[in-house]
Amino acid sequence: MIDPDGFRPNVGIVLMQQDGRVFWARRVRRDGWQFPQGGIHTDETPLEAMYRELREETGLLPQHVEVLGATPGWLRYRLPPHAIRTRDRLVCIGQKQVWFLLHFRGQDSDLRLDLTDTPEFDAWRWVPFWYPLTHVVAFKRGVYARALQHLAPLARMVAGPEAVPALATPHADGPGPRSRQGKT
Repeated sequence: MIDPDGFRPNVGIVLMQQDGRVFWARRVRRDGWQFPQGGIHTDETPLEAMYRELREETGLLPQHVEVLGATPGWLRYRLPPHAIRTRDRLVCIGQKQVWFLLHFRGQDSDLRLDLTDTPEFDAWRWVPFWYPLTHVVAFKRGVYARALQHLAPLARMVAGPEAVPALATPHADGPGPRSRQGKT
């Protein structure tokens, strides 16, 4: 399903441990790492799609997580020109996403990347909360920054301010932290 503006409805999932580290996964047969995400079917709410994608991509069930919150409305990103399939009947120029922050309540052994015939990921690890901003593919950095900035206050309520510190001044396009340096 693609909206009239060319954006595909999608959910993004930030799965966080008690210590503030987040689930970071490597795409199958690619060098790129990202958060779990996936399309919303026409008969699903964003919450229903999130639980389906969570199961498909990580093997987790609702009892393994607690939903801490979601971004209000849609966050959008555009695909790079080489990734746009212009020969398709409906041209998708990007994704519009609702992002969910989930508190992981399970064990690492509950994570299963191989439950579908076509797994999305082949490896995973826990990384600091802001790590993805400088390690995700460039065209997704802005949407990751907006999602994490919105979800950070909720994450701090669980993990504390030391685990999820305030983000330094972000770059204009939002890819990640930048430190300010004064004149000497």
